[in-house]
Amino acid sequence: MTQQETTARAPGGTMATDQVFQVETNGIEPVPDEDRHGGAKDLFWLWFGSNLTFTYVINGALAVAFGLSFWQATGVVVLGGLAFFAISAAGLSGVRTGTATLVISRAPFGVRGNWPPGMLNWVVSIGYTILNTVVGTLALEAFFADLGWVSGHTGRALALLITLALTFVVALWGHATVQFAERWIAYVLAVGFAVLLVFLLPGADTGGAAVRPGASGWSLAFVVMLAGPFSYVPMPADYTRYLPRTTSMRSLTWYGALGGFVSSVALGVAGVAAATQTDMTDAVAGTEKLLPGWFQPLFLALVLGGSVTNSIVTLYSSSLNLQVLGVPWSRSKAIIISAAVTAAGSLCALFLTDFTSSLLSFLSLLIIVFAPWGGVFLTDMIMRRCRYDATALHAGPDGAYWYRSGYHPAGMTALLVGMVFAALTCDSELWTGPLVAPLGGADLTLLGSVVSGLVYWALARRTVAPHTALS
Repeated sequence: MTQQETTARAPGGTMATDQVFQVETNGIEPVPDEDRHGGAKDLFWLWFGSNLTFTYVINGALAVAFGLSFWQATGVVVLGGLAFFAISAAGLSGVRTGTATLVISRAPFGVRGNWPPGMLNWVVSIGYTILNTVVGTLALEAFFADLGWVSGHTGRALALLITLALTFVVALWGHATVQFAERWIAYVLAVGFAVLLVFLLPGADTGGAAVRPGASGWSLAFVVMLAGPFSYVPMPADYTRYLPRTTSMRSLTWYGALGGFVSSVALGVAGVAAATQTDMTDAVAGTEKLLPGWFQPLFLALVLGGSVTNSIVTLYSSSLNLQVLGVPWSRSKAIIISAAVTAAGSLCALFLTDFTSSLLSFLSLLIIVFAPWGGVFLTDMIMRRCRYDATALHAGPDGAYWYRSGYHPAGMTALLVGMVFAALTCDSELWTGPLVAPLGGADLTLLGSVVSGLVYWALARRTVAPHTALS
C-alpha cells in the first residue's frame, strides 16, 4: 500500500489521513498496526533530502579553518557521517511504539522529567529553522538580484514569504507529504550539488596542513561534524512511527543511515575543498567565487532548496514536540505556533537586527544539554531493545513511566552528571569550561553523551528491561 493510498483511523473512530497533499490528522497518539504503511526505503530519501543542506559545506570549511588539512578534514567529515547509523537505528523505537521520539523519551526520564529537555528541543528546532529560513531567504534574494527582478527590502520580503510558504505548507500537510517532498526535491538537489562538487574538487589543495591542528582543532572539528547528525536524536521515531511493525532493524538502519551519510559527506567534502582554495568566512560568497558565472544563480537556488528541505523536517517535528509539551491542539494547529515564531524570528534577523550569530552561538551552547540527553536516551533504548509499553507512555500518573512524582531518578541523575561534564569541557563563544585549558584546548562536550550513558547504565541496569509484550 502506498502513502498516497493510505487512510488511517485516529483514536475514537474518526478518520485520520496520511496522504500526500492532505492534512495529516494523527499526532503523537500511537499509530495502530492496521494503519501502518510504507517501507524502510522511504527513510533513505527522507534523510538524504533533509541533509542536502549548505550547512554541511560550512561545516567542512570550518574543519579547514581549525587547522586541518584536506585529508584530515575529509576524514573527520566521513566519521561524522557515520553517526547517522546511530540516528537511523533509533528510529526502531518509532516502529515498535507508533509514536514520536519525545514521547518515547518519557521512559528514561519520566513524564515530568522529560518536559524540560522537550522544551529546549523545541527552542533548538525553531532556532535552526529560523537560521535555515534566513539563509534560504538571502540566497533567494541574491537570486532575484542576479536575474534583475526585484531588490532591496521588497526583494527580501518576497524571498522571505516564498521561503516560509515552501516550508510551512509541506510541514502542515504532514508525514506523507514531507516524505514525498523530500524525495522529489532531493532528485533535483542531488544533481545540482553533484555539479557543484565537479567544480570544487579539482582545484582543492590536497597537500599537508599549514599548521598542526592540535587537540583544539581536532576536537572542534569533530564537534562541528557530529553536531549535525546528533541534532536529529530527538526526531527519528517521528518518521518511522507509520512503518509496519515487521520492518527490520537492519533495513531501517541501513537505508536511513546511507541517506544521511551520502549527502552530509558529499557536501562536507565540498566545503573542505572550497576552504583550501578561498576565504570561506562568508561561505556562500566564498563558494560563489569558485563557480562559473552561469552556475551562480543555480547555486543560490541549491542553497534555498537545501534550507527548505531541512526546515521542513525540523518544523514538522516541532509540531509533535508541542503536543508532547501539553499544547491541547492537533498537530496541524500546533504547527501554526512554530511557524509564527519562525516567521517572527526571521523578520527580526532580516529587517530589525542581526542576531543570527548570537542565536547560532546560543544554539551551539545547548549541546551541553543535548549530548547528555542523547546519551541517556540511546542507552535506555539499547537496554530496553526498543521494547516499550506504548500504552504507559501516554498514561501519565497511571503509567509505568511516572516513576517518582513523574521523574526517573536514574535518568535525571545521569543527565545532570553528563551536563556537568559537558559544561566543564565545553569551548564555545559564550562559555569556556575550566577543563578546556588543562586539556590543551580540547572540546570534549560530545563525550557528555558517553558519560551520561554510562552513568545511566550503572544506575538503571537492575531495573530497566524490555517490555515483555508489544502493545
